[in-house]
Amino acid sequence: MLLEVESLVGGYGAADEILKGITVALPERRMAAIVGPNGAGKSTLLKAIAGMLRAKSGSVRLGGELLTGLPPRGIAARGVAFVPQEANIFPSLSVRENLEMGGYLEPRATVAQRVEALFTRFPMLAEKRRRAARTLSGGQRQILAMGMALMVAPKLLLLDEPSAGLSPKAAESLFDDIAAIHAEGTAILMVEQNALEALAIAEDGIVLVDGRVARTGPAASLAADPEVRRLFLGG
Repeated sequence: MLLEVESLVGGYGAADEILKGITVALPERRMAAIVGPNGAGKSTLLKAIAGMLRAKSGSVRLGGELLTGLPPRGIAARGVAFVPQEANIFPSLSVRENLEMGGYLEPRATVAQRVEALFTRFPMLAEKRRRAARTLSGGQRQILAMGMALMVAPKLLLLDEPSAGLSPKAAESLFDDIAAIHAEGTAILMVEQNALEALAIAEDGIVLVDGRVARTGPAASLAADPEVRRLFLGG
């Protein structure tokens, strides 16, 4: 098992428990979509896995190695890349400089190779390599943010609401890119309000409600379940 989260409890303050004993697991090279109503703890779970939020109790392991208590940089060095919903690029830096910042943990030669590989993988980034990141569209910024995360060749990619604020067309294109990244072998844990779209490209689904796991199972089965759709996915 790649990721193992066991009985995780935590929030943003001493008396704040948003996560109420969450246990989830993700095998190697799998993609899981985390869905559920607002306030369920979806984004909080990703932040706790990435070390952005210190859990009160419970554990997080990657490939059997304990991540709980490590700083975000230490967790990133072990193969976890987190793409937050907001503030996920450096607006004043160029596209190329953003990618280089994403690879700050890597040797210089490796960074250069991975930048070129990403330019091949995402031609739009190559075309705009000298442009300031602030000039990109919303969808283009999300691709850049994912590219920055891929600079460390992560074992696990955490995506927090990647389609937030995008037009339907831009969101559809972004989901295609996420599916392609996964097809190349990267495990992905994705929080997404566009629940049905996320479940359509994921293999596994996790439904969170009020800080607890309400349902898990194959993504296609959850998406097709009338009760799940009615209670958790908006009909």
